Amino acid sequence: MAKIELLAPYIKKWEGGFTDDPADAGGATNMGVTIATFEAYCKRKAYPRPTVERLKRLTENEWLDILKTMFWDRWKADLIKSQKVANILVDWVWGSGKHGIVIPQKMLGVEPDGIVGNKTLSAVNFADPDQLFEALFDARVKFLNDITNASIAKFERKIGRKATEKELLKHMNKRFLKGWLNRLNSIRAL
Repeated sequence: MAKIELLAPYIKKWEGGFTDDPADAGGATNMGVTIATFEAYCKRKAYPRPTVERLKRLTENEWLDILKTMFWDRWKADLIKSQKVANILVDWVWGSGKHGIVIPQKMLGVEPDGIVGNKTLSAVNFADPDQLFEALFDARVKFLNDITNASIAKFERKIGRKATEKELLKHMNKRFLKGWLNRLNSIRAL
């Protein structure tokens, strides 16, 4: 069965420290944990509502607990037989929320409800892990390109003209696409 200890260093490596980039829809983020995710985590734990300053002081133990309880467990990844399949599924939900469950569910032919239950897990574990990994990889590349193109179209509608390359790199997901694809490509080495 898959082990979180094998995925956590990969995610940590790609996330870095605190950022609050206006072009990033996630807002204030530390080690890949957005302020919204941290608020949800603190609510679950009955902690006071966090501030951005508190997010800046996120501890390693809190980070790992967030990864485990809000992402790894969301995919019930302890029950996934293939480590590489668990890695790409959990990393997808980490980076894209519910889309990282719904899209794989559609691919597996199970109800795309965003909830990992017995049918979803059975479909994941029944599939050939190499073929499933490649299909998930390709679907994730498509997803990243689609959200980038959608953000460009939305921005161009807003400004009423075609955006310049400089504008796209300043304001849109295009700024992040190369890094997202580099990260995804590196998951093959896990």
